[in-house]
Amino acid sequence: MSAAWSPVLVAPLVAFGVLVHATRPPAGSTAPLRLAVVRAALAVGAYAVLVVEGLGALGALTAPAVALAWLLFLAGAGTLAGLRRRRGADHRPWASAVGRLREFRRTASRGELLLAGGIGLLVVAELVVALLAEPNNFDSQTYHLPKIERWVAQADLTPWPTAIHRQVTIPPGAEYLLLHLRLLTGGDALYNLVQWAAGVGCLLLVARIVAQFGGGRRTQLLAAFLVGTTPMVTLQATSTQTDLVVAAWTVCVATLALDGLRRRATAGEVLALGAATGLIAITKTSGLLGAAPMLALWGVAQLRVTATGSAVAAWPAGGGWRRGTLRTAGASVAILMVAATLAGPFLIRMTADFDHPLGPPRLRESIPMQRHDPQSILVNGLRIAHTALDTPIAPLRDVSAAAIEGVARLVGVDPQDRAITFGTTTFPVPSWYPDEDRVAFPLAGTLCLIGGTLALLRPGRIAPARAGAVRAYAAAVGVAVLLHVSTIKWQPWGNRLILFALILAAPLAALWLDALFRRRATIGDGAADADRPRAAAGRRSVAAGLAVVVLAGSALAGVLAISYGFPRRLVGAGSLLTTSDWDTRFIRRPQWAEEFRWAARQVDEAGARRVGLVQQNDNWEYPWWLLLRDGAPYGRPDREIVALQSVLPRRPAADPAGVDAIVCTGDRKVCTDLVPDGWRVEFRGYVGYAVPPT
Repeated sequence: MSAAWSPVLVAPLVAFGVLVHATRPPAGSTAPLRLAVVRAALAVGAYAVLVVEGLGALGALTAPAVALAWLLFLAGAGTLAGLRRRRGADHRPWASAVGRLREFRRTASRGELLLAGGIGLLVVAELVVALLAEPNNFDSQTYHLPKIERWVAQADLTPWPTAIHRQVTIPPGAEYLLLHLRLLTGGDALYNLVQWAAGVGCLLLVARIVAQFGGGRRTQLLAAFLVGTTPMVTLQATSTQTDLVVAAWTVCVATLALDGLRRRATAGEVLALGAATGLIAITKTSGLLGAAPMLALWGVAQLRVTATGSAVAAWPAGGGWRRGTLRTAGASVAILMVAATLAGPFLIRMTADFDHPLGPPRLRESIPMQRHDPQSILVNGLRIAHTALDTPIAPLRDVSAAAIEGVARLVGVDPQDRAITFGTTTFPVPSWYPDEDRVAFPLAGTLCLIGGTLALLRPGRIAPARAGAVRAYAAAVGVAVLLHVSTIKWQPWGNRLILFALILAAPLAALWLDALFRRRATIGDGAADADRPRAAAGRRSVAAGLAVVVLAGSALAGVLAISYGFPRRLVGAGSLLTTSDWDTRFIRRPQWAEEFRWAARQVDEAGARRVGLVQQNDNWEYPWWLLLRDGAPYGRPDREIVALQSVLPRRPAADPAGVDAIVCTGDRKVCTDLVPDGWRVEFRGYVGYAVPPT
């Protein structure tokens, strides 16, 4: 596809910047520039989804139509900014941001400079990797990216016959964002930037949450540092996975909900909460496990605020109670309606094809828990914690896994029970290695557990001015974790699914760390020594020293992840700097790189215009789109790719006799069973092809 429309990519970027100005709240708001970034991001994300759904319904998902949509959006954003300026609002928000940056450089301590410098270097390194690396995530090869190519080929969102049900059953919100890049640039060179931007957004959002709790500059930097150096975040920020995208939308809900703890929400804030909730639902429904407790927290606070005018007043009675209930109920319905506008069309398509909005039974039964008794939830939670906190220390891993299996037997639960374990996987598995799909986060996870526990039990110790809000937020995060372990089966790749909870908890860890460092500084200055036993002061000093060591280890983990992480690394075997673009795509399965090319060459030499696919549920489909339609020297834009198998009951597969060639991956017998009689079939390892007799 041509890249003639690439210049239009400037439109959403400029529109985002214009909206940051146009939606900036009054100066008295907490971190107003970051709040404006949240609002602008939600507006751009929601508009991107609505454009895809609207054009898809019209059968007009084409580059010119998408380009026109973004030019109209830019015009609308410019009009909104002009109206704000006409009302006399500040029209130079970036000037104040630059001023604050200069002030930071002048007044920051050495520790703050180290924290900010470490974050900045990692973000820049991630950007370099994101731009250099070809998309090579395993799931992306199977279903994330093939679905984009299918949308482009058919110019709409109609479900299609396929052997890989995840191409049509997994919520496609992140892929909608990628589709805009695909249509405007004609390729996938910028795909990794979506997750990179989501990662940057998470850093800004956790820092704002800390500010909402009264945390100062150092505390905000600590929160961003903890998130930014977590290997899972570092690796996914250069990927076409979807976990950082859903985490960013989830943290948007959290920070907007906290704004509603002390004042009545405006119509714009209700709209923003609805947009964030809808973007979570259309991206990955597991993120709703984090959003739901935050929305409940917001609803309870709004019930009190709208009835009494104060977040700390006694519960209202009589007319105040009724007034607060009606207003809060109305706002809640509005949030659900906005969310349904974004996620509803996809759910309607699922219902039409599978008679259920959540897709086929195999999807509904493979990931969600099928047992919910307390014993099963306990065992599931312990296994998830074990995998999330795994370390390279094998004896520690073995001892803790054996202890969990012993607890499981003690409470009468099989630790490998399929009702609480995904597929045919077996607990435990090593997860410490820096691989984007499963890497653990023992350092950040431990700090978050400590910070969350103290926030629940002793909130006044870590946030004296906002103790009640901190405790309520920590409870909401705890409920999110409980919901996760109660509904999602353990799986080797489960650390990706709980990433949103880690990011939500990072502000609590940062508040505790900052309080620890403050107490250590007080001890160092000799203050209050007479009032504090020497032994207790020594323990706090040791704890602060250990915290510094953990932060240093976290920084090292982030650096190692971006340098040696898998499947995109800067140094070592398979480095982006020494590996070809095509081979980079096959880093996980290097033996397949030439096999795909070989089969595509044979199909092209046969002059095939209509090619049939034979594959299994976890096979790679995306390379066929690159080789047979989009890429030189074998690609033809007019070539049609169809599936010869279908797991969609209402979408029959194509007839093998109606294609000019067949390409296969995986099981050879499955392929040969579908090939018409008399056709020539050849295989090289994983890949094969079939063509009719000459």
